[in-house]
Amino acid sequence: MTDEYRWWQSGTIYQIYPRSFQDSDGDGVGDLNGIVSRLDHLVSLGITAIWISPIYPSPMADFGYDVSDYANIDPVFGSLADFDALIAAAHARGLRVILDYVPNHSSDQHPWFIESRSSRSSAKRNWYVWRDPSADGGPPNNWISEFGGSAWSFDRASGQYYYHAYLPQQPDLNWRNPQVAAAMLDALRFWFERGVDGFRVDAIHHLFEDEDLQDNPPNPEWLPTMSPARSLIRTRTMDQPEVHDAIIAMRRVADSFPGDRVMIGEAYLPITRLMAYYGVDLGGFQLPFNFHLMSTAWNAAAVATLVETYEAALPAGGWPNWVLGNHDRSRVASRLGPAQARIAAMLLLTLRGTPTLYQGDEIGMTDAPIPPERVRDPWEKRVPGLGLGRDPVRTPMQWGEGAQAGFSSAEPWLPLPPNFEPTTVASQLRQPTSMLQLYRALLKLRRSEPALSIGGYRAVSADENVLVFERFYQERKLAIALNFDDHAKQLSVPGGTGRVILSSHLDERPSLEDPVELRPSEGVIIDLN
Repeated sequence: MTDEYRWWQSGTIYQIYPRSFQDSDGDGVGDLNGIVSRLDHLVSLGITAIWISPIYPSPMADFGYDVSDYANIDPVFGSLADFDALIAAAHARGLRVILDYVPNHSSDQHPWFIESRSSRSSAKRNWYVWRDPSADGGPPNNWISEFGGSAWSFDRASGQYYYHAYLPQQPDLNWRNPQVAAAMLDALRFWFERGVDGFRVDAIHHLFEDEDLQDNPPNPEWLPTMSPARSLIRTRTMDQPEVHDAIIAMRRVADSFPGDRVMIGEAYLPITRLMAYYGVDLGGFQLPFNFHLMSTAWNAAAVATLVETYEAALPAGGWPNWVLGNHDRSRVASRLGPAQARIAAMLLLTLRGTPTLYQGDEIGMTDAPIPPERVRDPWEKRVPGLGLGRDPVRTPMQWGEGAQAGFSSAEPWLPLPPNFEPTTVASQLRQPTSMLQLYRALLKLRRSEPALSIGGYRAVSADENVLVFERFYQERKLAIALNFDDHAKQLSVPGGTGRVILSSHLDERPSLEDPVELRPSEGVIIDLN
């Protein structure tokens, strides 16, 4: 790999949801030592960095996204010593470690908030967003929580409301207070000093809200089948101008440490607005997460348009990235079906930019049915019946045979799906054409081919529901052809000649003839040299 590219540009990120990755102590919940025990799987898979969802002390109202101490480890996951051992074990294997950072809100059990709500004259009162009731005694405005209900909760003791973009147990921090910003930046330093290689910054577009508390306008496109939060256009509660100064401050902290630390931002925004999160002169996030593949229609024309739009919008020097699955969205294999999930894998790992995988996608895990009595997600509990619950995508990683799929010796915190046995790491290692073998082959090729990892991108065509594009580096040229259809299609080879070096079917292909027949739901990578 050439020296001018960073590890976070040439590499691949793998998201670990720690509660569901591997349990080492038999309590049914994954933990840090469990992650260590499975690092060799990630090395053999071929990823570069692990991103670990929150492991900080938390009452778990939102399973770790309600932080009660930004500089420690929740006992359910282990200890700081266990974390240090994880860092050492990962780095010894050449793996980077990225943590989640939750700056928008804390837990209501954080000492800061406990002191803040103790009285109006508390020294930390202004660490959170407190306001008097409206003239009728109700909330200050019409803002709605992302998890349903008013975004304001009344504190009877002090007679004021506090703001929470998410659960009432997740009060928003007031980043307009310099003391808050300083304390939160110190939290970043604490973990960087322990060897963390970067952070994924949660809900960054919520960090500030309109200081004048103006109402959000109604959304004329909202339907009752949608989340209640979408009934308003969140112009006053998201993507406020002040957020960019906070991002620059975070980036300065990261850049003050050696070793090329990375900052990744979570912001579900239109492409044009997302580009601002790279910052002025790229002083913002190196990788503002690009989630648009998860919401774009799954056909060749729509995906081609998305790629072209995104590539054209990137600021000079901005590095692209792509996400197809995470702990909040329906799994790829459930959204697209098992055949097209293989096309999705090939697309994700051959587009220009840094790809992020979600645990279990490499074996084609699907959304698991959750019986009503096993629902854990607070979003589903607060807004039932709309299918908003995230539990189905957070079920335990399926490692092998046995009642708990090798995840734990106890009943897991979320149930495994029925008949999971074909979709385990162990079973797929025995199958030469499994999804796991496809991911391993793709990642191996990506690591060996600069054209795929850092090379340029050139659109070719998106006809007949077949997407064709080229990747190139110096004199090396590869063509990627993806059949989004369940029927065979004819493909004209760019340049008229080449050889298939990888098919998503993982079988041998005869010598290329022009035109080439692509089988249903087949993707191929073609050597054009």
